[in-house]
Amino acid sequence: MADLSLTLSPQTPADFAAIEKLDERAFGPGRFARSAYRLREGVEPDYSLSFVARVGTLLVGANRVTPIFCGERPALLFGPLTVDPPFRSGGIGEELVMKSLDAARAAGHRLVLLVGDMSYYGKMGFLPVPPDRLVFAGPVDPERLLYCELAEGAFEGVKGKLRRALR
Repeated sequence: MADLSLTLSPQTPADFAAIEKLDERAFGPGRFARSAYRLREGVEPDYSLSFVARVGTLLVGANRVTPIFCGERPALLFGPLTVDPPFRSGGIGEELVMKSLDAARAAGHRLVLLVGDMSYYGKMGFLPVPPDRLVFAGPVDPERLLYCELAEGAFEGVKGKLRRALR
């Protein structure tokens, strides 16, 4: 019988097609118009911080971590986090988030931002960005803009426009 245990592993460029199909099923074609997608556009994910989840050989979840700048400070943009609908509510998303946060912390990164629900991400250490601190290039519900300090005080004094960190 095949091993159907969950495994998390770093994303590779070879995973791209499967992740795109997963994102399409989860978010539809309108995902490309979202401000967070536009901020990531043209920037490769950091493959050492972005992970895929597999049950056996089936890719059932993925996340992406992309370098950005908050004003003049380097940071990471987390997302999208995608879990195949039949596998949701099993903790796969949380495992992917924590794996990326642990890897980012170990690599010396200090700050992660995302656009998401506080009710979900709050239990993983994310907090709402205070009003008027950060500016997205496009529309974003300010209540959904969240940050997580990977080092104490990392968000102190951070303000300005979020922008791509082109390599």
